[in-house]
Amino acid sequence: MNRQRGMSSLALVLLLLLLGSLMLNGLSQQLSSHLWRVNREIHGLRNIAEIHSAMAWAQHQVWPSQPMLQCRQPAGADWRSCLRIFSDKSALLIVANEEDALWHLAAVSGSNIRLLPHGWSDFCPLKEVALCQLP
Repeated sequence: MNRQRGMSSLALVLLLLLLGSLMLNGLSQQLSSHLWRVNREIHGLRNIAEIHSAMAWAQHQVWPSQPMLQCRQPAGADWRSCLRIFSDKSALLIVANEEDALWHLAAVSGSNIRLLPHGWSDFCPLKEVALCQLP
């Protein structure tokens, strides 16, 4: 009888070890999944912060009223800004990188470009989406 008790105790210990390792494996997979989501969120936040910073840079540039389409990109930047001037004396400032874009409506008065105070948008403000794309 002592042998039987020893074997059942050993089987119980092995069963507990097996269940414990299965639980640890499941927790490890769950942690990996959460880590991936957090990294994607961090990447997205950095990207949108970079795009907002780029828009602030582009808004403080002096943009002439000619030519109708002009683009600028600082050395080493992953983004580009373009000003598209339309025939009705309105304009659109576009800042974009490979993943995101921001737009700001403007008005042309003489040789000056004046950005509208509430004209920024995180979606294309024009009916024709092709005009919101960078060339």
